[in-house]
Amino acid sequence: MRRLTHAEFLAMRRFDALDGLRAIAAVIVVFFHYGGPQSKFLSGWIGVHTFFVLSGFLITTLMLREKDRTGRISLRNFYIRRIFRIVPLYYVGLLITMVAVYKSGYSWNVLMDHLPHYLGFMNEYHLAGDTPYLHTWTIGIEQKFYLVWPLALILVSLISSKLRVPLAVVAIGLVLIRYNDTWKGMGIHYSVLLTGALLAIVLHHRRGFALLSPLTHPVVGVVVAAGFVVLHQHIPDLTAYFGDEQPTVFLYGIGVAILLPTLLSPGPGRWILSQRPLVFIGERSYGLYLLQAAAVPVTATLAPWIPGQTPKFAAAACVVALFAADALHRRVETPMIDVGRRLITWFDARATRRGPDAAAGTGTGTGTGTDTGTDTGTGPKADPRTDPVLTGRPQ
Repeated sequence: MRRLTHAEFLAMRRFDALDGLRAIAAVIVVFFHYGGPQSKFLSGWIGVHTFFVLSGFLITTLMLREKDRTGRISLRNFYIRRIFRIVPLYYVGLLITMVAVYKSGYSWNVLMDHLPHYLGFMNEYHLAGDTPYLHTWTIGIEQKFYLVWPLALILVSLISSKLRVPLAVVAIGLVLIRYNDTWKGMGIHYSVLLTGALLAIVLHHRRGFALLSPLTHPVVGVVVAAGFVVLHQHIPDLTAYFGDEQPTVFLYGIGVAILLPTLLSPGPGRWILSQRPLVFIGERSYGLYLLQAAAVPVTATLAPWIPGQTPKFAAAACVVALFAADALHRRVETPMIDVGRRLITWFDARATRRGPDAAAGTGTGTGTGTDTGTDTGTGPKADPRTDPVLTGRPQ
């Protein structure tokens, strides 16, 4: 048994264990929403912040690797990937939810009242009421993170790569300031995303990796995993101690960030979370997350003998949502990701024909190339069929 080396980390093209972690987070979120009091011990509400750390870590890792590989970070390509990865399935999920709600008659008026929020990805500005698509506020948060963070990282990299860590640290501090009543409470979610981004920056550079490399030793990984389980079990106690969820969320985000390096090297944690059933669910976790509310009336119709707000009902809703998510993964999610990849290839080929200056026009430095990775457990040059997303938050 030995630690992972920096060269081995940079050579990794898939992080299967992170898909498994995403699967667990997605499932406990559903249990939080529909599992009733018996599921409170899972503290499922905080599972969405696992998605945030993963998202910040993975998209930042992809951008840093793209910079090393091509000499630039292409904003154009980044935004194309995000649009085709997130937007089509999101709107399909919204349409399916609208149909399910209309058929059941449940909360239809409330959903219609807040439809403009959902259409414009302003979900986080509507956090009240019993709205079937309410859980997608996390996607609104992430979309704004995607708009700002890549640009900030590029601008700082133009000056010096040594400023990347200070950038992330300062950004975490800035988002935690409560500027006004509207912003109050939102900054904590951005801080968790940035914690994942900070981890990616540290691991990407040799000295930073050396600092955290003890975490990649299998024995240390077991200890860290046990500690993380204890942390998760005491989420209610921490919240009661602080008298507020925000410090708990911040500490939990740090806990997830410490856990992630232990899942990169061979060990029990990586082996467990890389099992095919967990990876299967993790690859479809975005659809599972989006469709959880739509699955509720379907589950109630298919299994009327299962009482609502019970662990059995939440498990049944997970199965229904997963079946739908698998169909959408094959018919919508993966095909649209492929469209985005082909569009990037076309743009890069066109830029190459126009010369190096044109090729470098949408990033920093020179060079071309496409980032074929994903922000849900897949690294550069990944199989496009396994390109899942984030998210959740309550997802």
